[in-house]
Amino acid sequence: MHQVQLKGTKEFYTVGKIVCLGQNYLDHIRELGSKIPDRAVIFCKPPCSMIADGGLIKIPTYSNDCHHELELALLIGKKGKNIKEENALSYLAGYGVALDLTLRDIQSEQKTRGLPWEIAKGFDTSCPISNFTSAEKITDPNNLELQLKVNGEVRQQGNTNQMMRPVEKIIAEVSDFYTLEAGDIILTGTPAGVSKIVSGDKLEGNIEQLGSLQVSVA
Repeated sequence: MHQVQLKGTKEFYTVGKIVCLGQNYLDHIRELGSKIPDRAVIFCKPPCSMIADGGLIKIPTYSNDCHHELELALLIGKKGKNIKEENALSYLAGYGVALDLTLRDIQSEQKTRGLPWEIAKGFDTSCPISNFTSAEKITDPNNLELQLKVNGEVRQQGNTNQMMRPVEKIIAEVSDFYTLEAGDIILTGTPAGVSKIVSGDKLEGNIEQLGSLQVSVA
């Protein structure tokens, strides 16, 4: 059982499903040479993919190309289905800093074969995630600076105002496919600058008003 905490409180949430949004930043779509999707690209990670701040990433031996992807994470605070955009933020308990680690070689191989690519996204330790800042403390989640450093070097830099789908629309769209429940987490996509990480690397992700997430590669 995996839990996350709202910072500054004694409130914990047991994590249910982790729903991820792919290709939500135009520059990231371009750097991968992908086409702009007609609708949201949605996939899931299992709770066992999570590691906490200070944790250790273990890249599977069957991959030689693991990439970092810094993302704003949303923590759902109450049950909802077919949520309206205008009400979407009321379903949030908090915001956090997350990494969606991707085995790019495995993902490409699976795509080429027309097969699902969750094994490239949902492996153990593929979802480092911070504790969460209470939603009420963030006035505008669609205007937050993001930055990821690897060994002190800036690799990713962006702002959530570059998302093709803002937070409200993401919640509404995801809730059309899945009933959202307290403890569910949504990852909102990554800006450009994704690149390979290797053994010994130290990663530090920062999102404005939310703080940092620091992990290392075994």
